[in-house]
Amino acid sequence: MGGFALRYLPCWERVLLDWPKREALVSAEDLERYETEIELQLYKEYRDVLPMFSYVVETERRFYLANDVKMEVRNEGGRVYFDVHLHDAWVWDMYRPARFVSDVHVVTFKDVNVEELAGKEI
Repeated sequence: MGGFALRYLPCWERVLLDWPKREALVSAEDLERYETEIELQLYKEYRDVLPMFSYVVETERRFYLANDVKMEVRNEGGRVYFDVHLHDAWVWDMYRPARFVSDVHVVTFKDVNVEELAGKEI
């Protein structure tokens, strides 16, 4: 394809045409090292913020620390689900830039584990 025609292709088509020529910018080892480093940073942050919270909440998708948890078991059409509201929470998520959230609402058909942390004086 000539240079003139290539200029007028949408950018995603230009990338696809050029794809075989591109070399991997990041190796699998580099990516693994990066993810390991991010997980270690997240664990250190978790360890630092844990004393600030009263509850640990675990769902099938996320792990939370929170200071207020309200959970209702609901039944709709014979199916049981959990409606969970968290206030003043921290989310274990390595891909999330801001892990502190003021309110979280989780609706799930899977198990939810809520545990009160020992040692927190209210």
